[in-house]
Amino acid sequence: MEIATRPLDGKKVAQQIKAEVAEEIRELKSRSIVPGLAAVLVGDNPASRIYVRSKIKTCADLGMHSETVELSGETTTDQLLDKIDFLNHSEEIDGILVQLPLPDQIDEPQILAAVRPEKDVDGFHPINVGKLCIGTYTLAPCTPLGILEMLRREGITLKGAEAVVVGRSDIVGKPMALLLLHQHATVTVCHSRTRNLPEVCRRADILIAAVGRTALITREFLKPGVVVVDVGMNRVESVEETERLFGADSPRVLETRSKGYTLTGDVHPRDPYGIAAAVTPVPGGVGPLTIAHLMKNTLTACKARRAVFARG
Repeated sequence: MEIATRPLDGKKVAQQIKAEVAEEIRELKSRSIVPGLAAVLVGDNPASRIYVRSKIKTCADLGMHSETVELSGETTTDQLLDKIDFLNHSEEIDGILVQLPLPDQIDEPQILAAVRPEKDVDGFHPINVGKLCIGTYTLAPCTPLGILEMLRREGITLKGAEAVVVGRSDIVGKPMALLLLHQHATVTVCHSRTRNLPEVCRRADILIAAVGRTALITREFLKPGVVVVDVGMNRVESVEETERLFGADSPRVLETRSKGYTLTGDVHPRDPYGIAAAVTPVPGGVGPLTIAHLMKNTLTACKARRAVFARG
């Protein structure tokens, strides 16, 4: 029997989160407290520049102070450490994000560990990772936090659910698994060496795909009634491949012809419909949640650092 698959509206949830953050910022401003976010951009990666610009614009929209620190692609680890040390001691800055990836000559783990844990709004510092492991976290990675909030607000039952996370990255896969465990889900983490991947995925009540492989998850991976969260964001540049994935009459084909690419996720864009109970679209599903929770993390960091623990 075909199931009526509903979309999980990441944009709507992101707007709700940002509206709540904006309200709290207005209340903090009435007490002369303005949350501040610093974005550090090293080099001239076009995608990174777009991401940072979007984050800074959202800060302005919500009434948050923001700063962009732009450094050349030849910046050394020591030079970047000096900038982070300055931001660590800045009273105007509550949150620091270092836009990844960094140039090859920079020691990325050393940089991420240099950000003060209380200002680490990406949730990458080893202390924050450890707190997430034991369930005493304040700041955790933004994409998994956003997904968790979306599932809650969409009424998806987590307690007792069997969740399968495909992908074990430090940014999404591992923290997502931990957050789900803390919500009393039973969690399996899959990766490139998982045997019988479709069979494992078919156990899932909640399937989260975060592996970075176009349309890896197809119909054979899906149990009827599963909730599918597609974290992937992959470029499809071939018209033929776009037609195969979306159909020859899809608007995505025209988009590929005009722009030279279209975006799709790790889940086949057509296969969940009629099988899954709910699915996130790509784009517009998970992406907006990441920036929304970056703003929420910055607000949380501000309130903790300035000892503001309640409204009013």
